[in-house]
Amino acid sequence: MSVIVTIALSLSFIMALLVAAGVFTWVERRGLGLLQERLGPNRVGPFGFFQWIADTVKLIFKADDVPPGGDRLTFRLAPALAATPVLAGFAVVVVAPGWTLAALDMGVIFALAMLALTVYAMVLGAWASRNRYAMLGGLRAAAQMLSYEAFFGLSLMGVVMISGTLNLGQIVAAQEGLWFVFVQPLGAALFMIAGIAAAHRLPFDLQESEQDLVAGFMTEYSGMSFALFFLGEYLAVILVAALATTLFLGGWLGPVLPGPVWFGLKTALIALSFIWIRAILPRPRYDQLVAFAWKFALPLALVNLLATGFVVVLRGTAA
Repeated sequence: MSVIVTIALSLSFIMALLVAAGVFTWVERRGLGLLQERLGPNRVGPFGFFQWIADTVKLIFKADDVPPGGDRLTFRLAPALAATPVLAGFAVVVVAPGWTLAALDMGVIFALAMLALTVYAMVLGAWASRNRYAMLGGLRAAAQMLSYEAFFGLSLMGVVMISGTLNLGQIVAAQEGLWFVFVQPLGAALFMIAGIAAAHRLPFDLQESEQDLVAGFMTEYSGMSFALFFLGEYLAVILVAALATTLFLGGWLGPVLPGPVWFGLKTALIALSFIWIRAILPRPRYDQLVAFAWKFALPLALVNLLATGFVVVLRGTAA
C-alpha cells in the first residue's frame, strides 16, 4: 500500500469518526430525552437530527479566550491532546479481515496506551487554567486514572492468555467457536467498568462533576477548545465499544450479514449502553470510586487472571 493511499484512507477514516462522534451526540440527547421522559433536540431538522451540526457551527465561531494568568501555550495544546490519541487508537482496530490501518502485534497495548494519554489533557488543561475548580478536576482525573488503570489492563489479560496474542485481529479469530464474553464474563464486566471511567463518562465523570466543580478541568474552556474535549470523550466511547466488541464479542464474526456490519452493530449496541448507564445511575462520591477500584475491582481482576492462568496451564498439560 503506497504512502498516498495510506494517507487518503487515514483521512477518510478520521472524517468518518468525526461524523460518527457528532451523530452520537444527537443519539445520546435523543436517548436521554426518551429515558427521562422529555423531548430532547427536536427543532433543527427532522427529530432534531441536524442539531449536532448547528452546535458545531456555533462552537467554531464562539469566543475562546485564555483566562487571565493562564499558561497560553499549554491551554491551547491540552484540548488537542484530548482527541488526538483517541483517533490514533482507532488505527489498530480491526473491523474485518484486512480492514485495519495498522495490524500491530501489540495492538491491545497500543489502544490502551492511547486511551490513557487523554488524562494528560485534563491535567494540563486544569493546570494551565489557573482555576481552583479546574485544578480539583485535574487532580481527580489523575487519581482516578491511577485507580481504574490498575485493573483496566488486567481485566483483558485473560483474553490475551487464552488467545495467546496481543494482535486484535488474531484475538477475533480465536473466538471462531465461542465468544470470549462467555469464557471471561468477569473480565468483560471489569473491562466495561474501567472503560466507562477511561471514557470519562457518567457515573465516573468526577473530574468535571458540574454539581460540585462547575465543570472541573473544563471550567475555563469554550468554543472549539471545549468542543475538542467533548470530541475526545465521544471518540473514547466509540473506541472502548470497538475494543469490547473485538475482545469479548467476536468482532466481525456472525452469521448471514457481512463482517463489517456485525462489527458496527455490536459496537453501536455497546455505545448505546453508555447512554443507558448515564441515564439510570447516580454519580458516586470520588472516594467511593477510588475505594471500589483498589479494594474490589483490582482484587477481582487478579483472581480472574489467576484462575484463567490455572485453566490455561491445565489445558496445556492435558494436551
